Amino acid sequence: MSAGQAELRQPTPAEFRAFQELVLQDSGIWLSEMKKALLAGRLARRLRELGLHTFTEYHERVSTDPVERVQMIDLLCTHETHFFREPHQFEHIEQVLLPQLRAEADAGRHSRRIRAWSAACSSGEEPFSLAMLLLSVFPPGSGWSIDILASDLSTRILERARAAVWPLARSSEIPPPYLKRFMLRGVGKEEGRMKACPELRQLVRFERINLKDDSYPVEAPFDLILCRNVLIYFQAAEKLRVVGRFARLLSPHGCLYLGHSESLLGTTSALEAVGPNTYALPGAATSGTRRAS
Repeated sequence: MSAGQAELRQPTPAEFRAFQELVLQDSGIWLSEMKKALLAGRLARRLRELGLHTFTEYHERVSTDPVERVQMIDLLCTHETHFFREPHQFEHIEQVLLPQLRAEADAGRHSRRIRAWSAACSSGEEPFSLAMLLLSVFPPGSGWSIDILASDLSTRILERARAAVWPLARSSEIPPPYLKRFMLRGVGKEEGRMKACPELRQLVRFERINLKDDSYPVEAPFDLILCRNVLIYFQAAEKLRVVGRFARLLSPHGCLYLGHSESLLGTTSALEAVGPNTYALPGAATSGTRRAS
């Protein structure tokens, strides 16, 4: 802290409520009272950068400045992800969903194109895990094409995901055959890092999408949608609205994959459970894959 600079005080209850409402309105994310320290910690540096002295001043700024509001949401978003997180869901994709889609294509009821959406992709581990799996099942020359959309609310994290560079320590999360085939090891100034190979990077495109919006700027349908550990931050009504929009974007045999603490059991008739936190349109899955979650 520079000489003469006053220490930034913590937000008052009224200031915190004002940010709660603004973040909810803008993103659908509900900041519980337990997040007060998180909000203060993540926004304090930005207030100092702008020369502001109170959270009320910053609230006035973001209320009228849409660019700064995006910056605020970027700072408040939590980005926790891993390669091949929830491995049982990747097993479901490989052993159940993809064979089903292949059979549908062989019967002339599905194109030989796989379309996937990693919603809330964070720093890219999830969509690139999916790309590794899909490219292994449907390699070049197989007659299949792969299209993966990766989106997030944070523009800052999307830039990191688009770069497709991670610490080499994350390599332990990737199965060795995939690691050898798809990841490039950094040398020289890039030592200690790894990067997805060009073949992998060309499969994934990135867009900023707000899941709270009434509609999404995407091309339907999708054969699989991954949206893990995001809906836990939404209130119940908003969560169901998002799930309803996902359901309308699924192909007839498509699946929605949620996080381990995001069960839809007993909350909606738009989708039915076909695996742990894995959902499909009613009647779409084969009876052998149907199970409660």
